[in-house]
Amino acid sequence: MKLKSKIKNFLFVVSVAAILGSMTSGCNSGSSDKSASTDSTATSGNSDKTLLGAGSTFVYPLFSKQFSEYNKLTGLKINYQAIGSGGGILQLTNKTIDFGDSDAPLTEEQAQKMGVPVLHIPMCSGAVVISYNLPEVKDTLKLTPDVIANIYLGKITKWNDPKITAINPGVKIPATPILVARRSDGSGTTNIFTDYLSKVNPEWSTKVGKGTSVNWPTGLGGKGNPGVSGLIKQTPGGIGYVELAYAIQNNLPYAKVQNKSGNYIVPNIASTSAAGNVQLPADSKIFLGNTDAADGYPITGFTWALIYQEQAYNKRSQDKAQDLLKMLWWEIHDGQQYCHDLDYAPLSPAAVTIAENILKSATYNGKAILQ
Repeated sequence: MKLKSKIKNFLFVVSVAAILGSMTSGCNSGSSDKSASTDSTATSGNSDKTLLGAGSTFVYPLFSKQFSEYNKLTGLKINYQAIGSGGGILQLTNKTIDFGDSDAPLTEEQAQKMGVPVLHIPMCSGAVVISYNLPEVKDTLKLTPDVIANIYLGKITKWNDPKITAINPGVKIPATPILVARRSDGSGTTNIFTDYLSKVNPEWSTKVGKGTSVNWPTGLGGKGNPGVSGLIKQTPGGIGYVELAYAIQNNLPYAKVQNKSGNYIVPNIASTSAAGNVQLPADSKIFLGNTDAADGYPITGFTWALIYQEQAYNKRSQDKAQDLLKMLWWEIHDGQQYCHDLDYAPLSPAAVTIAENILKSATYNGKAILQ
């Protein structure tokens, strides 16, 4: 209960700040990473007893629990700033943190800016849900890929549009205008969502595309999953995409989404796990959207911890490098026990093996850190 209370407090405070800030946010979030880095750069307290991390808000509820438990076990403090995947990648590029976290693999351009190999360690998988604010509607709405894409393309603007009512027979849906909420910052959650839309809708793929930041056709931006959650919660008629844990913590309803097999799927641990039950490549970089699994939820993705493969940089001590690798090793093993209660899908045994091999490739002055 203490954890849930902390998360709720975190979500409320950040949501209010994000909503106020979003009123002046532009559609293109290319500058948002810089702003996040300026506001939240982790440059202090980086002693050998503290690890600094930044990035994904998607995984924050899980990391908050894992890092608290790991501190109890080891005394090591992990200071993680949930500023969005883009901000975490920027801070790792600038070498102001020990590890980043992103819900999207590095792009070729981002990798080139790093200059040296960066490892992607899968932490868990999660569902990006389509949440909405319609107090009059007590039934769980069903949404198709076509409807979701057309809402975000600005083509469907009222909740009682025939395309929505046709797939929800018997549900009285009001003529409330739709307010689209989306991210204003560089976001791995956005990457999962736009990758999905690009796979299911040719017009979206051609006109908008996928990425951590896109030029949105419509909508109001919020910073982080908390910001989007706050916009939805405080706006009747609002709709937005957020990580499942944020919808649950904010008591927001979320839709059943039709998958490739034609089934309307409730996002939960089982359906998220089904979508992630795939063979991972050796580098773990894979997109899970629009799954072939008949019982899989179609808008899912992994989140990855990001670290430099060679850890002897910026006068880092070998002890700090070992602490980082041991912490990540614990997360992919014992730390997985905390996924279920926070609505994340734990890594499959095969994914754990991939993650182990990736961690074993990390070096300090060319020598493997984990023996």
